[in-house]
Amino acid sequence: MRKIRWGVLSTAKIGRVKVIPAMQQGKYSEVMGIASRDPDKAKQVAGELGIPKAYGSYQALLADPEIDAIYNPLPNHLHVPLSIQALEAGKHVLCEKPIAVTTAEAQKLLNASQKYPHLKVMEAFMYRLHPQWEKAKDLVQTGKIGKLRTIHTIFSYYNVEPQNVRNMADIGGGGMLDIGCYSISLSRFIFGTEPGRVCGIVEYDPNFKIDRLASGILDFGAGTATFTCSTQLSYFQRVQIFGTDGRIEIEIPFNAPIDRPTRLWLQQGERFEEIQFEICNQYTIQGDRFSLAILNDSPVPTPLDDAIANMRVIEAVLESGKTNGWVKI
Repeated sequence: MRKIRWGVLSTAKIGRVKVIPAMQQGKYSEVMGIASRDPDKAKQVAGELGIPKAYGSYQALLADPEIDAIYNPLPNHLHVPLSIQALEAGKHVLCEKPIAVTTAEAQKLLNASQKYPHLKVMEAFMYRLHPQWEKAKDLVQTGKIGKLRTIHTIFSYYNVEPQNVRNMADIGGGGMLDIGCYSISLSRFIFGTEPGRVCGIVEYDPNFKIDRLASGILDFGAGTATFTCSTQLSYFQRVQIFGTDGRIEIEIPFNAPIDRPTRLWLQQGERFEEIQFEICNQYTIQGDRFSLAILNDSPVPTPLDDAIANMRVIEAVLESGKTNGWVKI
């Protein structure tokens, strides 16, 4: 099998530090080009990362016939517009989460993608492809914790830099879109269904106007999911999954390290088991799984419908925070 030739839109930190180096290690991925509105910046990053081509505009990259697929790590408000442009240029698209800043905008991307059924589009929720999450899902589905009843997630970091895109409300900043989306995504992933209603409490930064602290309850009918996310708390992440007969705890659920094994703990009554996973890079796995879907013309690991459903819940939590009541999905 040949490798898919990738182009990267922007020199965003997540691409430079995490995604590009990981995809360069892939079996089916080859990073061929990177674009920036600053030609010198594009050339600099291309040189540092050993990328053959550098482009002084996003459009120049999209116009290159030697690029098969686009990775889009641009600020949130540019996810949908540039992803649609990539589709129109005949490129497959792997777009960073969140897929959009609103559900309506996400729907525009889905509608556009339906005009190009031969092209693949996916939201880059890399955590779902890590073996630890595949194992957690399997443990729940095979009844190892009894009947699934509730999930609790905490995800936080501290960032008050005015120039950081996460603190810019007008371009899709804020905690819910940046990290709350993980809490919602994993709950839907593990329950295997959509919540019927949600309730949220949301606190906004008085200067940045972004949501800096949010807590939510998702009602799945058969159980609940609760979460807290914050951009102005001590750094931490942990997920707890509770059933009638047992419990699963995932130590580093989202930013899984690439230099040491990850682990989860399974508790069944008084029995306690630690399950370790071999060192791997979830970004490499993501790039290869998406590339394979292109090569084999098979479904992507996570369809675009899932990304829209996630946006719908995010919006409902934010709406609940403003109305102080339950919001139906």
